[in-house]
Amino acid sequence: MLHQRQQQRLTQKLSPQQIQFIKLLQVPTANLEERIKEELESNPALDLDNDNDINNDPYDLEEPIEEPFGEDDFGDAALLNHVDITDYLREDDSRSSDYGYKDDDQDDEPHHQAIRVEHTFQDYLIGQLGMLQLDEHQTLIAHQIIGSIDQDGYLRREPDAIADDLAFNQNVATSKEEVESIIREIKKFDPPGVATANLQECLLEQLHRIPGKRKSVKNAISILEQYFTEFTKKQYDKIRQRLKLSEADFKDAIAVILKLSPKPGSAFSPGSLNHFIIPDFFVQNNNGHLELTLNARNAPELKVSESYTEMLKAYNASAKKEKRQRDALLFIKQKIDSAKWFIDSIRQRQHTLLITMNTILELQRDFFLRGDESAIKPMILKDVADITGMDISTVSRVVNSKYVQTEFGIFLLKYFFSEGLLTDSGEEVSTLEVKKILEEAVAEEDKSKPYSDEKLMELLSDRGYPVARRTIAKYREQLNIPVARLRKKA
Repeated sequence: MLHQRQQQRLTQKLSPQQIQFIKLLQVPTANLEERIKEELESNPALDLDNDNDINNDPYDLEEPIEEPFGEDDFGDAALLNHVDITDYLREDDSRSSDYGYKDDDQDDEPHHQAIRVEHTFQDYLIGQLGMLQLDEHQTLIAHQIIGSIDQDGYLRREPDAIADDLAFNQNVATSKEEVESIIREIKKFDPPGVATANLQECLLEQLHRIPGKRKSVKNAISILEQYFTEFTKKQYDKIRQRLKLSEADFKDAIAVILKLSPKPGSAFSPGSLNHFIIPDFFVQNNNGHLELTLNARNAPELKVSESYTEMLKAYNASAKKEKRQRDALLFIKQKIDSAKWFIDSIRQRQHTLLITMNTILELQRDFFLRGDESAIKPMILKDVADITGMDISTVSRVVNSKYVQTEFGIFLLKYFFSEGLLTDSGEEVSTLEVKKILEEAVAEEDKSKPYSDEKLMELLSDRGYPVARRTIAKYREQLNIPVARLRKKA
C-alpha cells in the first residue's frame, strides 16, 4: 500500500565551484591548456590577459566567490533596479588570473620536451564500463576489479580475495560468483587479453578474439591449450610431432602467436612513448637547496572580458530598465560569475599542487638530493594529507598522472609512495628498497642455476629483510622478472 512519510537526512553536496576545482585538479599540465581553451570558447566573459603584470604572490587566493544570481533574483523590475553590480564594475585586476611564473620575461623560460604517458591503464578500462549495463553495486565491484589489474594487464588476485577486499574496505557484500561474472565481462574490453590471470589465458583470449578462425589460428590455439609448457621451453619439434603438423603449418601457427601481446597493458605503462605529457613540476638542486617550480607554461593568464564589464557600465548608466535589458543582465552576470569561478579554480589548483609537491619534496628530501632509490622513505597518501591538512582524496587527485622533472630524470609522483617494511633491526624501510635488492640479487645470480622464490626469500632474510615467499613472488612479478625456470640459461 502506498503511503507518505517524512524523513530527515543529513547529506553533503558539492557546489559547482568545488566540482569544477576537483576536475581541474586532476588535469595534467599537458591537458590544462586544452581545458582552458574549451572554457574560453564556451564562456564569452572569459578572456586572455596578455598585458597582465604578474604580482609578487601569484598563488594568493581571493575571497570565496558568492553564489551566482539566479532567475528568481530578477522577478520584477523593481528588484532589478536595486541589484548591486558595483563588485562587477571595480577598476582593478582582481579578476585576472595571476597564476603564471614569477619571471618578468617569460620568453626567457627554457622549453621542456614533452615526456611520456598522461592517462593510466585503469582510466582507459574504466572508460569502457559505460558499455556494460551495471547497477551501482556492480559498478563498485567493477571498479575494484579494474583497480586490481596490474600495469601489464593481468588480474592476479583471486575472485574471493577481491570479494573480501570489497567487504572489509568498502563494506560492499558480494560473492565469488558475482565477481567472476563481472570479470568475464571486463575480459571483453580492449585491449584483448586484459584481466586474464596468466600468460597462457592472455594469449588464448587474444586468439579467440581473432575473427575468421583461419587454420593457423586454430593450430595456434591447439599449441597453447595442449602444449603451453613445451612452447615456453621452445620444444617445437616435440609439439609439431604430437599435433602432426607440417613444418609450414607449424611455422604459420608460431608466427600468429608471436604477433600476440604478452602484456596487454604495456602500451599504457609509464615507459611507453605512445602518449606524451609535459612535467608538472621542476626540482633543481642549488648547492643543497632544493628549488621547486610549478610548470605554468600551459596555463595562459585569464581575466574577465572588458567588453562585458562595459555592458554592465552601460546598464548601470541607463535610466530605464527594460525586460530585454533584464534578460541580458542576467546572462552577463551568470557568465561573469562563471569566469570568476574558473579563474579562482585555476588559482586554487596551482596553489594546491605546490603545497602537495612541496610536502613530498620535504618527505623525500634525501632522494631529491642524491637520486638514490634506497633513499626513498615509506610514504602513503595519508602522510601527505596529515601535513597539508587536505583530504586524502585531494592528495590522490594531485598525485594522479602528474610528473616531476629532476636532475636524475622524470618521475611519476606515484613513484614516491610506498608501504613501509620493518627490518630485523627495527628500522622502517620502503618496499622500493626491497625491490631494488631483489632486482640486484636476480641480476647477479648464476643463470644456469637461477634462484627460486624460496632462495630469494632466504637471501633477503639474511640481509635483514624478513619477507614472505608470496611477497617475493608479488615483487618479482611487479619487476617483470620471470620465474626461475624461465630465467635458466644453459
